[in-house]
Amino acid sequence: MLRELDIRNFAIIQELSVGFSEGLTVLTGETGAGKSIIIDAVQLLAGGRGSQEFIRHGAKKAEIEGLFSLDDSRHPVFGKLEEFGIPSEDGDVLLRREINDKGKTVCRVNGKLVTIAILREVGASLIDIHGQHETQELMDEKKHIRLLDQFAGSRLAKAKESYAKTYENYMKLKREFASYNENEQQTAQRIDLLTFQLNEINAAHLQPGEEETLQAERKRLQNFTRIYEGLAQAYEAIQGESKGLDWIGTAMTELDHAAAIDDEYQETAESLSGAFYQIQDIGSVIKRSVDSMEFDPERLNEIEDRLSVIQSLKRKYGNSVSEILAYAKKQEDELDRLINRDKRLQLDQEKLDQLRADLQVEAEELTVHRKKAAKKLESAIMDQLAALHMGKAAFQTEIEELGEGKFDRNGRDAVFFRISTNVGEPLKPLTKVASGGELSRMMLALKTIFSKHQGITSIIFDEVDTGVSGRVAQAIAEKIAAISMHSQVLCISHLPQVAAMADQHLFIEKRVERERTVTTVEELGGKERTNEMSRMLSGAEVTDLTLQHAQELLTLAEERKASMRGAGTV
Repeated sequence: MLRELDIRNFAIIQELSVGFSEGLTVLTGETGAGKSIIIDAVQLLAGGRGSQEFIRHGAKKAEIEGLFSLDDSRHPVFGKLEEFGIPSEDGDVLLRREINDKGKTVCRVNGKLVTIAILREVGASLIDIHGQHETQELMDEKKHIRLLDQFAGSRLAKAKESYAKTYENYMKLKREFASYNENEQQTAQRIDLLTFQLNEINAAHLQPGEEETLQAERKRLQNFTRIYEGLAQAYEAIQGESKGLDWIGTAMTELDHAAAIDDEYQETAESLSGAFYQIQDIGSVIKRSVDSMEFDPERLNEIEDRLSVIQSLKRKYGNSVSEILAYAKKQEDELDRLINRDKRLQLDQEKLDQLRADLQVEAEELTVHRKKAAKKLESAIMDQLAALHMGKAAFQTEIEELGEGKFDRNGRDAVFFRISTNVGEPLKPLTKVASGGELSRMMLALKTIFSKHQGITSIIFDEVDTGVSGRVAQAIAEKIAAISMHSQVLCISHLPQVAAMADQHLFIEKRVERERTVTTVEELGGKERTNEMSRMLSGAEVTDLTLQHAQELLTLAEERKASMRGAGTV
């Protein structure tokens, strides 16, 4: 459940902290008091779209924080937290979101920084928000297939996952196949270009590491004189008369004499002797190098020409010899595909036909699952509609083929919800027969069905009772209360019937303080709650009669809730 919500500098809310209880929490208040703003804040907390327009005027950022407590260690959210490496302790999940005046968002889950996408995934496993605009999902026939698939459950989900992989492979190969059938003139031009590029690269006979080797050799030739003179002077310093080696030889002889007298100097004498012969060898190496050195200006010119060729190729095909060779390999493969495209087209056509056959089989399996689910959904919705005083309505799920040989990401099916609200009337699209109140009841029926399987911690209804009254309003109130027996429900309502069924009643009020509009929340109980119920009943002045009616409504609601709990109503 959502245990606590903190909001700072969000819309007209300066600072607000709200605690929620289990069961049904109803939020009431005058229109424009800020009830929907609280729901908007929860929606942002669950990963909804945000912008700097949500920030309270004059503030630098808006901050929203929500604490969720879960008793079930198997709740899906813990799998999400583990997947994203987010720590979890004591069954609590803390979501936090900030939006600054630049439009940037900072999201955290249990204190760890996360992306908005991760916040959305975690939030979706905790919160399900239904507002008046969500009836548009029922009106959009393209989304009916998603609702049916959601109801169908895990068996269809697994089949759909397998189908999606096959469909992706099929579409990828289909795009490649189409690219082979491009204009013949374009293909011929491409072959000419690839051939020219490959001939130019191959003519250079490039070798990996060649450029680095040539650059090192060029450096040696450019500095030939300096290197030669340095080696000659080094040799002279070592082997020249009365130079380094002569003096070290003298020192070696004298140290040998000292060691012959006193063993203490034996190790030092041996070390010096080793150094003498090592330096002598070095002098010989230097001498051979000096004798073999010969400046070749032609070789320097050859190196410069070769590096110029490499540089020219680098400007066209890559930043290094290895990149040029990799580019050549890629172009060679493409040239081979184009030259042998007829054979490749035949092979790809065979693969395409096989994938299409696989797609057909998997799409047929999806259709079978959907038809079974459609029957169950129709029965379940009819039961729910009857409880919502739409017992004379008829509901049907139509499943049609997209067209001969047509497929999309969902298979080959198009799903349409049809309804008749009056006896004897034909089934028609929801858009043509359903009023606002009927659409609200339809969505409430669907939510009631889906909430049993989704494991959502908190379900939020934002004025789903719009357009209804009387016994229908009472039926909606009881349906929402029944849902709250299995999941926390937060509900914004203007109906006293719904408010009377609440386990927690929060009153939202907007007032002016220090020439600024602020929103406050007060939990109502006893007399205050009766007064608010009276206001909702009368819509104007509170009288003794409306107070009496309010108290009666609250008493009846308590009796009805007790009856529902005893019967285990779902």
